[in-house]
Amino acid sequence: MPRVFKAIDIEQEKKELRKDYFDRHTPVIICDSKVKKGNKLQVKVRVGTDYVHPDDFNHYISYVQLWNRETLLAETRFLPGTFGNKPGNPEVDFYIVAPEVSMSLTAMCLCTQHGLWMSEPKAIKVV
Repeated sequence: MPRVFKAIDIEQEKKELRKDYFDRHTPVIICDSKVKKGNKLQVKVRVGTDYVHPDDFNHYISYVQLWNRETLLAETRFLPGTFGNKPGNPEVDFYIVAPEVSMSLTAMCLCTQHGLWMSEPKAIKVV
């Protein structure tokens, strides 16, 4: 089982010292927190907010996944150079149909040099 990095596992003091490292690797979920049952929900997953991640041959974000609790909903993969070999914040839009019950979404991404990273959970109310 690979080690999964989560920003919530790190002490606040260490977060401030290594803010750039955690920020450039941690996926963030951007979407509405409420959706009507059966409707499509646009879910944007962005890796990092304030700091950019490299897009080099041996150091890049390999994939981004979207999970609802223990169920994998969607995944996209990137090859090195996808973003023109320029540092940036990889992002992807997923469109999912809301089930009949509430959701707890998390995103995961894999950095080819620094491992697997997980977002904070995002609660989605289905009405």
